[in-house]
Amino acid sequence: MASATAEEAELRKQLTNLDRVTILSEALPYLQKFRGKTVVVKYGGAAMKDPTLKAGVISDLVLLSCVGIRCVLVHGGGPEINSWLAKVGIEAVFKNGLRVTDAATMEIVEMVLGGRVNKSLVSLIQQAGGKAVGLTGKDGQLLRARQMVELDIGYVGEVTKVDPTILNVLVEDEYIPVVATIATDYSGQALNINADTAAGEIAAALKAEKLVLMTDVPGVLRDKNDIGTKIQSLDIRSCRELIQDGIIAGGMIPKIECCIRCLSQGVKAAHIIDGRASHSILMELLTDEGVGTMITG
Repeated sequence: MASATAEEAELRKQLTNLDRVTILSEALPYLQKFRGKTVVVKYGGAAMKDPTLKAGVISDLVLLSCVGIRCVLVHGGGPEINSWLAKVGIEAVFKNGLRVTDAATMEIVEMVLGGRVNKSLVSLIQQAGGKAVGLTGKDGQLLRARQMVELDIGYVGEVTKVDPTILNVLVEDEYIPVVATIATDYSGQALNINADTAAGEIAAALKAEKLVLMTDVPGVLRDKNDIGTKIQSLDIRSCRELIQDGIIAGGMIPKIECCIRCLSQGVKAAHIIDGRASHSILMELLTDEGVGTMITG
């Protein structure tokens, strides 16, 4: 990422004061439109591993929060979990893209997601001038789930209920909630939840203006090998047609299905963006062109 940073620095040098003012004035209608609205961001992938990208994501969230947009950050932490599993001699096992989570693995997942990863993000937000509170789905009974026993993958859950009360309290007081995707079932057993799914369910419960899924792809592509075929906007019907035609395939299908579910529950728009691009959240939300794919009802 050193070259990208150098390019940004060079670009900043070339910007005149008029350029900067023009950029701000073009963003103003979007800032006005979204002020007081809720945006749920699912954070994961390369943007969690690269320090430069991580700093950009954090600064984007703090900026949006400072201008009155209610941000909720939902995060995964796969690479960090794998690292700690290796340290304690537990092999990371996946089945159909889902982590097989036995009792020992669940302990590590809860420790790493709810502890190390969550609190590091809270700290970064506060160092950048924002206010943040770290949570898991256990806190305030935020996420209830059932164990997906039919898949035989251990303590992995499907969200059955979201109680957004604690999130509403926090965003009302201008905090950024940072949510680790660990839920409980009705017996109190901790369950590992897919971060995309959890973010979608939280967005629906909050009646959010937007759900933003940060990924390691530019958006939905007609040809997965050609970035020039990125589709800027889709509706639910078009998404289903593209799935039937095999254009939306593989790991993109569950992300699209997550978007469709939250849109059907009242979220205004869902966005799939490339977390590897600098300041992709601001670029997607505050410009006409955006940088990813926007999906609406």
